[in-house]
Amino acid sequence: MKQRLLFLGPPGAGKGTQAQLLAAREGLLHLSTGDLLRAEVQAGSPLGQEAQAVMARGELVSDALVLAIVRGRLEQHQGGWLLDGFPRNLPQAEALDALLAELDQRIEQVLLMELDAAVLIQRLLSRGRADDTEDVIRHRLVVYQEQTAPLIQHYEAQGLLTRIEASGSIETIAERLAAVVVD
Repeated sequence: MKQRLLFLGPPGAGKGTQAQLLAAREGLLHLSTGDLLRAEVQAGSPLGQEAQAVMARGELVSDALVLAIVRGRLEQHQGGWLLDGFPRNLPQAEALDALLAELDQRIEQVLLMELDAAVLIQRLLSRGRADDTEDVIRHRLVVYQEQTAPLIQHYEAQGLLTRIEASGSIETIAERLAAVVVD
């Protein structure tokens, strides 16, 4: 099985759920940038303190800070990993590519979770979160298309991209993923 994976896909496609399942089943380190930031803040590390100060001002954590946190985790970990939620745009992907080349841990496969927009909207509305209104969801999908389309082309050009149909049950999608991450 491939050991260094990246998950891409729109909000609501099930990236987080599938990444957790696959990482647990295959013994991979699951690197979710949101979880990493929260863990650094909770640990009170220097990077966590810097991230907390930025977030307290209501700002987004810089790409450099996220990369530093990812670097720290990858340098400490011997074995496979799965990145979920980063990169989100082409400059982040290029910075990540450079970091991974430096660490000699290049991505082996990019898994693109694809789902029809109407299904995504319904899936997100059914979560019942206060910030998941239809207008907000539609805006998030537009932002995703604007920022992520170049990523899809970037990884496709490298021969790394595999498209996964993200409809159906959690188990069905997990089976589709398991079938494509084999060597």
